[in-house]
Amino acid sequence: MTKTKLIEEIARGTGLSKQETEAVLSGFTETVKEALSNGEPVDIRGFGSFRVQERAARNARNLATGEIMRVEAKKVPVFKPSREFKDRVMTRNRE
Repeated sequence: MTKTKLIEEIARGTGLSKQETEAVLSGFTETVKEALSNGEPVDIRGFGSFRVQERAARNARNLATGEIMRVEAKKVPVFKPSREFKDRVMTRNRE
């Protein structure tokens, strides 16, 4: 689903205009990005949690040349769905 389609679906379900829905969605995504960049987790009950996870430094191989190179440690955003979210997706996929 694209952002445009998501906005249309939310607008239809809430009765908000597409412009209002886009503003809310943009506000939500910016708030999550800001919280994660400050090291704060974001937990949404029944949906999941967004966190920053540290990836350790490691050696990797360049597949084109076969050369071994060092990949530095880094922090990456991760999303962990709630049990309710996972159960709903699994139930829908069985139908």
